[in-house]
This record gives sequence, C-alpha cells and structure tokens, in this order.
Amino acid sequence: MFIDEAKIHITSGNGGDGVVSFRREAHVPRGGPNGGNGGKGGDVYLEADRQANTLIAFTHKVHFEAESGKHGSGKNQTGSSGSDLVIKVPVGTVAYELESGMLVADLVEPGQRVLVARGGRGGRGNWTFRSPTVQAPRIAENGEPAEARWLRLELKLLADVGIVGIPNAGKSTLLSRISAARPKIADYPFTTLEPNLGTVLIDNRDMVWADIPGLIEGAHEGAGLGLKFLRHIERTRLVVHLLDGMSPDPLADYAVINQELELFNPHLGAKPQIVVVNKMDLTEVQQRWPSLAAGLRKQGVVEPLSISAVSGQGVQELLRRAADTLAELPPPERLEDVQPLAPPTREEDMSFSIEREPDGAWRVRGPRVERIVKMTQWEYYDAVMRFQRILRALGITEALRERGVEVGDTVHIGDKELEWSD
Repeated sequence: MFIDEAKIHITSGNGGDGVVSFRREAHVPRGGPNGGNGGKGGDVYLEADRQANTLIAFTHKVHFEAESGKHGSGKNQTGSSGSDLVIKVPVGTVAYELESGMLVADLVEPGQRVLVARGGRGGRGNWTFRSPTVQAPRIAENGEPAEARWLRLELKLLADVGIVGIPNAGKSTLLSRISAARPKIADYPFTTLEPNLGTVLIDNRDMVWADIPGLIEGAHEGAGLGLKFLRHIERTRLVVHLLDGMSPDPLADYAVINQELELFNPHLGAKPQIVVVNKMDLTEVQQRWPSLAAGLRKQGVVEPLSISAVSGQGVQELLRRAADTLAELPPPERLEDVQPLAPPTREEDMSFSIEREPDGAWRVRGPRVERIVKMTQWEYYDAVMRFQRILRALGITEALRERGVEVGDTVHIGDKELEWSD
C-alpha cells in the first residue's frame, strides 16, 4: 500500500535533574557541595532514507519519544545524556508543524537529517551554585522539559522524470519496459492507483522515472485521482507527457492535462516537457501520426516523439532525449520558507504577560519564567529564594504590584500555584 501522508507526535528527551549532595569523608565533617548536573535529553531528527518509499510505517506507530537524560549524582558526577532518536522517512518527505502549518523540514537528499525536537538541557547540581559567599548551597535544578509537537508528513516523490497523461495512455507499460518496476497494468481507466518509481539506465546514464496515475479534467480540484497525486510531479525536473494515440482527440487531451498542471501549480505547468504519442504499434495510430505531429507543433511542441511502449519502437530515442534534457537542467529545488529549529543560544525571550483570571487569581505567562518554574526544585529553600530573585530581575514582581496584587492572592505561573507575600 502506498501512503503519502501521515501525522506523528514527537517528544524529545527531558533533561536529567541536578542533585544536592555534599562530600561525606572521614575527617571532613562539613564537606563542600558535590552534586552533579543532569544529562541532556535526546534530540529528535528526521532523516531521509533511500530504502523507504512510503509513509506506511507511520500508520502503525504514531508516537515517538527520545530518551531522557539521566540524573546527576554525588561526587560531582554528571548524568549521561539521553540517546537521540532518528526517524527515517522517504527521500522527498516534507514535514509541517500540525498546529501552525509551519514548514520545518524538506528532505531531498539521502542521509539528510533535520532536527525537529530539541532535548532539554540537564539541570545543574549544587556544585555549580557554589560561590565565595555561598559555600554550601542547598539548591539544584530539575532538567529542562522536553519539546513535544505534532508533525504532518507529506511525501512528494523525488524523481527525475514524471510520466503524465490521461488514464490508459500507457504510462505503466512504458515504465515496466524501461525499468525493473512492475506496476499493475490492465486495459481500463485508473489501473494505477499509486505512483510507481523505476530506475532507468541509458548510455551509462541513470534516471529515476515516476509513473503518475492518470489525470482527467478537474484533477486540480480533486476529480479522479488528481489532487492526491499531482503533488508527486512537483519534485520532478522533467515531464514526459504521454498521449494515447487511440484517444478520440489526443490534442484535446494534451491541452486538458497541461491546463490541470497549470491550475494546480503554475510552476508545475512551466516544467520542461517531452511530448510523446504512444501506441504506434497500431495501424490506426500510425496513420494519425502525421496530423497529430502537425497539430502538436501548432500548439508549440517543437519536436514531438512517437513510440510504442508495447513493442519498444522509439523508446530508446525517448530515453536519450530525456537524459540529454536532464543534463541541462538544474538539480531538484528545495521548498522555500523552511523554518528549521535554530540551535540553542544564551539569549532567551524575557517577555511576559499578566492576566487577571475570572476567579480573581493572577496568571503570569512567559517562556523564560515558565521554564524556570519547571526547573525549580521547590523543596529547597535556597531554590525558592533564587526563583524570587529571578521574578524581580525579570520585572515581574514590580509589574504585579503595579497591577494591584495583594498579600494572599494566588499567582499561577505555568503549572505552579503560588501565594503572594511581600
């Protein structure tokens, strides 16, 4: 089964917790801090795999989670980092963040790897909080929480040549003749229900050809199988437009298919084409060929070709024409507006907002302060005092006072409920 769309939920690894620990040695009754840091959580990557050709694996497994970092320990031992998770997808896969629709990955090369969820950093142990004035800090951090997001995966086949045409034009027969691909072939419309790929070799030059299911008028709006498969032509560098020589009006077919390509994506309609009339093994098509060739030239086709996918007549010329054309074309284009995860920086978003909730409680929102809440180990007095200093440094304390917070009021920050006191 060919699956070209999927939704997956990915979660990176949590950072390991730092610990509060002190040296316990003979003859050292008050040993200094030696609590180690937690390990970093594992990242999540998407990687383009040449061996994969469908997204069917993601119909059976939807949730993916990287390994969390291990907690620190005494003797200033840092916890081990969690293992990264690499999710293999077919070459040609694009990934969108489901909620925002933002394009986060465009995987067009085998082995290409893109970071899609960043593991949390490990929390610091009390050894890192020591100072000349605080020699026995009872404070440590929880590990930074993992990142979680839904992704929508969409496969756009990455082929050099895409074969298009009306149903029954002979696309699958041609692909089976020129490659090792064995698509389903029968004499009725929509035999091909999924794209097929085949590697083609001519004069020591190799190409990947794709047989795209037949298109009909209205395909760009979803008629027939069009909307589902038109996206697979977007990646191709060259279009082989195969005309059914036995069709009642091959010239009209040619115009209809080109119109559908243009309406779906103007860029697709502008791709270079080789126009080919098929079924030249039939006497009727042989007789029609001169008028068909003349009609195509009137529509702007410089040098139409004629072949028989059944007998092989003219196929070698077609392959050489395709190889020569590809040699003059640029490599496949990457999609624009990809917004990959930026590497972590020391600069954080310090912004925050304050809202009054219907029950009279206060709600403070902000990426920095909400992250600190999750990383604070509230059982330690020193950690609570540090959090209060951070509130003052960020300007949140003063902002709450200006909004009218009073002693005893409830203040929510992230999932933490606090009681205000001066």
